[in-house]
Amino acid sequence: MPEDGKAAGEILGQHLIADMTGLSPVLLRDGDRIMSVLNAALARAGFHSIRSVKHHFVECGAGFTGIVLLAESHAAVHTYPEHEYLALDIFACGSNDPSAVMEALVSELGPTAVDIKTLTRTPRASIPANRNT
Repeated sequence: MPEDGKAAGEILGQHLIADMTGLSPVLLRDGDRIMSVLNAALARAGFHSIRSVKHHFVECGAGFTGIVLLAESHAAVHTYPEHEYLALDIFACGSNDPSAVMEALVSELGPTAVDIKTLTRTPRASIPANRNT
């Protein structure tokens, strides 16, 4: 790689996407607890939180969405108590490992099943964009 660090296909970060099922609806409505667990796991993994926000939905199962703006990018959680489901999204720029956060959340929250996908984020596009749309 050239010294300027701008090689084609340079890895800019990892993007972890996880689906957790089999979680208690009561837990999934507890935005304060889940955000506390998420923020603690992020800090232990070396991420630097800039700001956290959450919004509870009164309708549709009373779940919530929480976002943590990180110096290294972002983490987001979306809960669906009526489906015993939590969706997690962590984009980590640089060398921070989002899987460490995922492991802590699984340990703390106790889902019965987890499906994890990790994407490598690079500036190399594989499909040319149509600029006429």
